[in-house]
Amino acid sequence: MNNKLHLFALIVVAAAMSGCAGMSSDECLASDWSAIGYEDGSRGYTSDNFGKHRKACAKHGVTADFGDYQSGRAQGLNEYCQPGRGFSVGVNGGRYYGVCRVELEGDFLDAYNTGHHLYSLRSAVDHADSSINARKHEIDRNEDKIIAHGATIVAIETTREQRIFLLAEIKNLAERSGELEAEIEELYHVRAQAQAELDNFQLVVADMGY
Repeated sequence: MNNKLHLFALIVVAAAMSGCAGMSSDECLASDWSAIGYEDGSRGYTSDNFGKHRKACAKHGVTADFGDYQSGRAQGLNEYCQPGRGFSVGVNGGRYYGVCRVELEGDFLDAYNTGHHLYSLRSAVDHADSSINARKHEIDRNEDKIIAHGATIVAIETTREQRIFLLAEIKNLAERSGELEAEIEELYHVRAQAQAELDNFQLVVADMGY
């Protein structure tokens, strides 16, 4: 497959992926279905993706060649179904759709699962960080409200009923901030554990050559 044809196939596939109306009549007429199949295979797409191309070109009266598509897709899958690609898909949180042949799937899945586990461990650390930051921001907002309520309480125009209400609000905000601080402390423990698991597994992954 020469570079020019490879580039054209990428353009056609991108057009099809953007919607059924994305492929023009000229694009459908000029399509190399083997090249399109190769691109889909190299991305790990199922053969169902052919239906999108078929519908796009059927609107222009052009019949897609499933035989050529499948032949090209099989070649693309040989490129996709390698351990290195499996790890890359997994570590980026991608999904595997069961497209690899039996003789290639074992090693691919081992690498994919390794990558996906690393992705999950990183996500756990990120989630703990996000949860901690969200609670810190809420504490900051509570402090701002408490200060504002305090200023209103001492204002001359504030009524007795308003002061009682604001004092109750300050009490509730202070209690909520206390709860948030306790949650943050627990989350720091969760994050530390997640980070330790991530650090250990990253060493394992490095030993595996990824």
